Amino acid sequence: MDFLSDPRFTGIKPFENRVWLSSPTMHGDEQKWVDDAIKTNWVSTVGENINEIEKQVAEFIGIPYTVALSAGTAALHLAVKLCGQKLYGQPEAGHGTLEGRKVFCSDLTFAATDNPVCYEGGKPVFIDTERETWNMDPKALERAFEIYPDVKLIAVAHLYGTPGKIDEIRAIADKHGALIVEDAAESFGSTYKGAQTGVFGDVGVISFNGNKIITGSSGGMILCKDRADAEKARKWSTQSREKAAWYQHTELGYNYRMSNIIAGVVRGQMPYINEHIKQKREIYYRYKEGLKDLPVSMNPFDVLSEPNYWLSCMLIDEDAMAKHERGDTSETWSTEPGKSSPGEILGALAAFGAEGRPIWKPMHMQPVYRSRPFVTKDGEEDVGADIFRRGLCLPSDNKMTKQQQDIVIDIIHRCFK
Repeated sequence: MDFLSDPRFTGIKPFENRVWLSSPTMHGDEQKWVDDAIKTNWVSTVGENINEIEKQVAEFIGIPYTVALSAGTAALHLAVKLCGQKLYGQPEAGHGTLEGRKVFCSDLTFAATDNPVCYEGGKPVFIDTERETWNMDPKALERAFEIYPDVKLIAVAHLYGTPGKIDEIRAIADKHGALIVEDAAESFGSTYKGAQTGVFGDVGVISFNGNKIITGSSGGMILCKDRADAEKARKWSTQSREKAAWYQHTELGYNYRMSNIIAGVVRGQMPYINEHIKQKREIYYRYKEGLKDLPVSMNPFDVLSEPNYWLSCMLIDEDAMAKHERGDTSETWSTEPGKSSPGEILGALAAFGAEGRPIWKPMHMQPVYRSRPFVTKDGEEDVGADIFRRGLCLPSDNKMTKQQQDIVIDIIHRCFK
């Protein structure tokens, strides 16, 4: 569809500079610590930048131990592996720590939350989403334990920076003797009942990917309450080398340690995390105010939580949904007066130079996972699929100007004409 020639959009000009979904925001301090790493020749996987950010993040989150790793996914893998060993012991050579065992997993999330379960030989069972926070539904989780009472591990994510009902999930896990891997990759800086996300699980994870609330361009951290867990994760991340003058290995390891250069970028970003959150919060509430006259709602959150507002998202009311169909790799939509669809809105934004995204496609709908079990709270309603169908992520870059956001809001309004 040619949105630029559509009469509904008359008078709107494409942005001179692309408006991004969520891009890195640099401040200059990053260069100082990267240069320091280069000048001192500490450019590999040891150095003062790594030591400093592990200390700073531990203090910010309020957790005793952190280990800086090459990616949030690497941290998730080691978190799953740690919990697997706690539950089932050291596996036989060639087997994962979860070999053949079921694990309850968030369904509405990025694949990185759940893929590590498979890295360790586990079998994901996807738990549906609740509408109040768009995160794992405690009622569906409780029902899953009724169906699969032997499960002992839960992998749960906080979607788009919004904390889930993690205390309820924690209580259910404790009741059934299960451990929790808490994926706070998107929610670094978010709190639930005053506590930072990442501290509620048995092991937590954050990410410094290029689009996150603060970035290293890449990188992540595993968050540990126990020193032994942190030491084990650190050892695994450096190919599980034993303390010997030669290369001695008694178990599998990985090349997962963060570089001191990446750590320098994170070190330069850390002083600005609260500023970034403030900017993201302002973007969210400008959307909320600017779209209040449309048949839409913003991504919700629990009043007991304070999100980091990483991404502002929108859900179209059911009776305002125009016809919209998606296949595995393509989609079609129809234009209807007074109605719109995620495909149309995202297409219009893209035509004028603004980046939005569909909501994460639920894991149980992904071709790679379609054969895996999926549990809803009542055995019927599929909440995650409905949010995916009617929702979209709006441009949420904290460098977006108010004028640019006003134009984005105007484009959305015109999609409903």
